[in-house]
Amino acid sequence: MRKNIILIGFMGVGKGTTARAFAKKYKVYNIDTDDLIESKENREVKRIFEKKGEAYFRELEQQTADWIIDSVQGTLISCGGGFYKVKNLHKMGTVVLLDASFEWILNRLKTAKNAESKLAKRPLFAEEKEAEKLYNEREKAYKKVADVIVNVEGKSLEEIVKEIAKKCKVK
Repeated sequence: MRKNIILIGFMGVGKGTTARAFAKKYKVYNIDTDDLIESKENREVKRIFEKKGEAYFRELEQQTADWIIDSVQGTLISCGGGFYKVKNLHKMGTVVLLDASFEWILNRLKTAKNAESKLAKRPLFAEEKEAEKLYNEREKAYKKVADVIVNVEGKSLEEIVKEIAKKCKVK
């Protein structure tokens, strides 16, 4: 795999889980933009939002995108929910949207083994109604920037990984 695959989608849709499974199956590196930002800032995303605000976090996302464009190849990259807004997103690689309904995502988060921590680490999910409003605002934008759309509802992780590989021509 020479070209990067960029996973986008709403928070909680399973980008990180999918990325780890894909990386293991296809023996490629996997990086997460939120992890890169947390490492650079030496604090969690939630704390960055609390201390510096969303605008500052979005600047960090752009810096991360610029670094990926210059420095990363052949890697599966999972992104935070708002990362789709960075400039030159397509220069990073093939953009794959993991798509699901808000209800499905909310149910996935609420029924996860570690549901409380999954919800706690997503600061924009603190208020369900606000999160749903944000989902509705982003839904069309995600589809507009995606090169590939994979609906994840009702599919196993293995099926999702195989579909991404097929649509991105990874062997």
